[in-house]
Amino acid sequence: MKIIGIIGGIGPESTIEYYRLILSFYREQKRDGNNPSILINSINIKLMLDLIGANELEEATRYLTDEVERLAKAGAQFAIIAANTPHIIFDEIQAGSPIPLISIVEETRKHAVSLGLRRVALFGTTFTMQGGFYEKVFDKEAIAIITPSVDEQNYIHEKYMSELVNGVVLNETKEELLKIVARLKKDENIQGLILGGTELSLILRDGDDREIPFLDTTRIHAESVVRELQKV
Repeated sequence: MKIIGIIGGIGPESTIEYYRLILSFYREQKRDGNNPSILINSINIKLMLDLIGANELEEATRYLTDEVERLAKAGAQFAIIAANTPHIIFDEIQAGSPIPLISIVEETRKHAVSLGLRRVALFGTTFTMQGGFYEKVFDKEAIAIITPSVDEQNYIHEKYMSELVNGVVLNETKEELLKIVARLKKDENIQGLILGGTELSLILRDGDDREIPFLDTTRIHAESVVRELQKV
């Protein structure tokens, strides 16, 4: 069986969820008593976000590529970056990586296509909502990415970094997030919502809105890992 590599720690709560989901999906599908081998490299979230926030993308690329190489040297045969924000430089990291990487954005696009979606909202950090990398990937299937207003983006980012990354889940925050969803449905005619931050699945779940699906990028990415394990 292939050895999985995970760049984790961005943030810690979603890294735990990735581990749990990968094991759960594997056990559901294989039922052979085995567990996949998983190597987790938990990196410094502050360092990475500071580099991206300062637009020092070349340095961020070097940092993350070095951390992927660390996984490869430990025996990982393919890897994922267990977060959305670093995918702003995914192509550059993949170009320097000694092992294949599975993109959370590409996998989410495939899922959106399978649901027949054409207009989807995007929640995440401001880096993700403003980075343009979701638009770049989704444009290939003519799927429009709709972002919240600037004030809404600032609210989502602040709650993401101050609460969700630290494992804090508050009902009042969920209510406000769902109000933003309701406005986007009314004003922008969105057909779905991308939970474009891997901690967002701690507070929002598919089914929280009866009219549109929520695309849980953590779950989608974890499922893609198990599919890769099944390839010969």
